[in-house]
Amino acid sequence: MRLLPRLLPRLFLLLATVALGVTPGLAHAQGDFPQRPIKLIVPFAAGGATDVLARLLAADMGEKLGQAVVVENKPGGGTMVGAALTANAPPDGYTLLLAASTTLTLNPVIRPSLPYDPLRSFTPIGQVADMALVLLAGPATKVTTLKELVMQAKAAPDRFSYGSFGAGSSVHFGGEMLKSAAGIRMVHVPFNGSAPNLTALAGGQVQVAVDTIVASLPLIKGGKIRPLAVLSPQRLPALPQVPTVAESGYPGFQMGTWFALVAPAGVRDGVRAKLETALAEVATAPKFRNRMVELGLTPAHADGAAVTARIERELPQMRAVAARADIKAD
Repeated sequence: MRLLPRLLPRLFLLLATVALGVTPGLAHAQGDFPQRPIKLIVPFAAGGATDVLARLLAADMGEKLGQAVVVENKPGGGTMVGAALTANAPPDGYTLLLAASTTLTLNPVIRPSLPYDPLRSFTPIGQVADMALVLLAGPATKVTTLKELVMQAKAAPDRFSYGSFGAGSSVHFGGEMLKSAAGIRMVHVPFNGSAPNLTALAGGQVQVAVDTIVASLPLIKGGKIRPLAVLSPQRLPALPQVPTVAESGYPGFQMGTWFALVAPAGVRDGVRAKLETALAEVATAPKFRNRMVELGLTPAHADGAAVTARIERELPQMRAVAARADIKAD
């Protein structure tokens, strides 16, 4: 009986936590997130620009969060494999996805049955970077500007073929948007990746191509291919003499690839806030930003709300492009 007064406060605490639906141990665990390594899914194969970006992000976020962030490459299905794994993971903050705009704004408009929803299946943590696209000409193609390309294409419709790294890819969308803006016809030739696309361009199998700055820059510097215009809204530090499509006579034109960090839908606000803060600190750090620029990426951090707004803004735009050009998934 003498122990009862001393046990009562503990009993009341236990009853209170049970009433709230949590145990003291769980409440402590939730407050101390993360308590174990975090998995970062990359929906692309190892070795590419996205994979390099993910590993930089994982190393620096691991330092901020005090737990290792482990990269797992899950390529396939135009990023659908990695996206579906993330969407179906427990919403505890221990599974993240470095999603591309392909995942969030292109797949939903060209694939009728996705294993995820771009808005309802994920908790957006923040935007990380943009990756610019470039309109390129092969060495045998006698055009040096977008204006010259348009003039020659209008004089001889379907004379030009343009390469991309796949049907339904961001560069395919970019090429079709260019055709529509300029009022020209070009035959689309899809390849299975940037390497075969740019090899075909350098070898004269296609006259022009659209590809990423990251993949094309080494060939540009080597004189193998020639940039005509960048599809980004501003000129690129890596190609300061190359005008934008907007500067070349098509105001407002822009198309690119971008990357965002997302978690499964339903992540608690406290965990989301901690991840969002860590991402903001990493993505805005000068060292990280400089490394992204070295890779050919454009630092473009924004919070989770901005990611949602960008998806909502771009989905109808990309749906209109897909309908006009009859873009469908392979």
